Amino acid sequence: MDKQFYQPIYEFRRGNQRESIHYGAAAVVNSQGTLVAWYADAKTTTFMRSSAKPFQALPFIERGGHKTYTLQPQEIAIICASHSGTDEHVACVTSIQSKTGILEADLLCGTHPPGDSATAERLRCQNLEPTPNRHNCSGKHTGMLAFARMQGWSTEDYLELHHPVQQAILETIAEMCGMTADQVIVGIDGCSAPNFAVPLENSALAFAYLVNPSGLSPERATACNVITSAMTSHAPMVAGPGRFDTRLMEITKGGIVSKAGAEGFQGIGILPGVISPDSPGLGIALKISDGDLRSRVRSAVSLELLRQLGALTTSELEALSDFGPSLPVKNWRKILVGEAQPCFSLCGEN
Repeated sequence: MDKQFYQPIYEFRRGNQRESIHYGAAAVVNSQGTLVAWYADAKTTTFMRSSAKPFQALPFIERGGHKTYTLQPQEIAIICASHSGTDEHVACVTSIQSKTGILEADLLCGTHPPGDSATAERLRCQNLEPTPNRHNCSGKHTGMLAFARMQGWSTEDYLELHHPVQQAILETIAEMCGMTADQVIVGIDGCSAPNFAVPLENSALAFAYLVNPSGLSPERATACNVITSAMTSHAPMVAGPGRFDTRLMEITKGGIVSKAGAEGFQGIGILPGVISPDSPGLGIALKISDGDLRSRVRSAVSLELLRQLGALTTSELEALSDFGPSLPVKNWRKILVGEAQPCFSLCGEN
């Protein structure tokens, strides 16, 4: 690991002894493109993974797809989601498919067990195999297919990078990140769709634009506002029961947009006026270098970032305390044996 890019960010202590440590990097950018705070190297380039989903939905919404198919806010939210595969999530995806003429069989995301443990257990007990609509990316794929149908483009190859849907997404991602398309590194995501690697400060800029798009074209600004409103007003669609993105957006009541990605990536947008009456919109991009496979570090560090920025009240932090920033370390007998805690301070903030 190149420590030029990542620095210690979260540690686990057993008693008074540090036992393990996670490295990471973060960037905080306003919608004027100014890097206002950072930790480690804000230019660290990494894949956005599912944190890119609001921006993958953006060209479809910008071209009026939600109006063409009379999509409701909860349906827009699930197009931007990494949902848990509950029956409620599947019903929402199915509703979009009914409106747009998409079939579940058209989705090329593959299958996996539902992320919601109760739903997964019920399917196992009923000897039912998960279908593509249970996949956490089924909303995104349904949105891509709806975009293709609306424009009269082919649907069989909608995931190929040369396809007009993916080219529109790449151009949009690049523009929101303040880059050109040829500067964006493209890889293939777990769901087989293209995904995008950019510097953290550019990812943060995209989230700043999403929540404060006043400097963008009227069409794009309207689309950003539609997506932000849908995600914050229907947070259970974006993730699911007990998950960090959903709880953070529920607790902050429209003030923060949150979208996690795999391998320890997190994108957050803080709406204007949340920190203080005249505070600008801010975007945050965070990467935990080891991928945070148990997903216990990313949310805790996100809360610490928001705490240091003054974006959460004391009562909001208390309501989210199950996610951090500090967490008890207990053994199998539930005896307290240590503590997990942040070990970083942002640069650039007064």
